[in-house]
Amino acid sequence: MTERFSITVQEQFAGKLEAMSAEPQQPGPPGVETAASTVPMGLRILAIFLRTVFIGALVAVTIRVSSPQSETFRSVYETPGDLIRVALGFAVCLWIVIHLFMLPTTAEGYRTWVYLGLVLAPLAWAVVIIIW
Repeated sequence: MTERFSITVQEQFAGKLEAMSAEPQQPGPPGVETAASTVPMGLRILAIFLRTVFIGALVAVTIRVSSPQSETFRSVYETPGDLIRVALGFAVCLWIVIHLFMLPTTAEGYRTWVYLGLVLAPLAWAVVIIIW
């Protein structure tokens, strides 16, 4: 009778244990991540253009802010603050330019750059014009 009881308990809870597994029954809604190859060419070009304009504005602001306070680059070694400012500015500009060539991998990334780029690119260039 003990064997019979243990078999029926296992059979009884077998379906419930599978239902309580850590893996979800449905992995998620279909089409959450769509490949970049499914993006229309016009949307892709607009996103890349707006992204480039925005990143170009970031580089321009970084160059302006990191330039030495003295008028020439030859005098950058005179004060350690100017040397540090120029070195950090160069590193930041290099990092930003490297990210310029890392394009989005999904369609949502391209859409996000279109939405944000329409607002941020003109704003960033307005800041560049005001600062310069």
